[in-house]
Amino acid sequence: MTIRVVIADDHRVVRDGLRYLLNQEPGLEVVGEAEDGVQALRVAAATSPDVLLLDLYMPELDGHGVLAALADAPHRPAVVVLTSAVDDEDLVRAVRAGASSYLLKTAAAEEVIASVRTVAPGGVSLSPEVLVRLTRAVRSRPPPDPLGPLSPREREVLELVAEGRSNRQIADELTISEQTVKTHVSSILTKLGLQDRVQAAVFALRHQAATRTTTGS
Repeated sequence: MTIRVVIADDHRVVRDGLRYLLNQEPGLEVVGEAEDGVQALRVAAATSPDVLLLDLYMPELDGHGVLAALADAPHRPAVVVLTSAVDDEDLVRAVRAGASSYLLKTAAAEEVIASVRTVAPGGVSLSPEVLVRLTRAVRSRPPPDPLGPLSPREREVLELVAEGRSNRQIADELTISEQTVKTHVSSILTKLGLQDRVQAAVFALRHQAATRTTTGS
């Protein structure tokens, strides 16, 4: 079976080199190219490739934006990030967004070809060096804040909901209208993916307990 590949990179010389390299390999075929992120999504939608070779630094829409957009695409190719980005934050973001391989542009031609062949059927290809970087970066990152999506005011409202306060009591406590409280509660439920005030209260109490355990207070 032929592995169909689309190349997305804003430098023509890179695209030309990759196209020549891949088309020399049996079972590989370059079916499209793109010079920016918007074009990459358009070409991928038109050609339905098995693999997208993706640079992170591109105009219009960068590689991270392409990865995010592909999450909702009808056809999602396996993605091999091939970039000059050496920052660990870029690596973590790309892998979390679904990249199956992450290569620097200093990688040997054999590594690029091997990655394409590995990810096409659903595999993952990360070099030992990248795995070390990824592990180190993840371990050094603080745990995500479950309440991160909430505004400071929504956090205050949620804390009072967890204390069992009614909308009227919360309104009096924060000196805002009851309708504003209802709006905040609705926003909290939406942002946290919760169904009702009971779930919100339980969520808040669990978060408070986890925070006390983490800080040792």
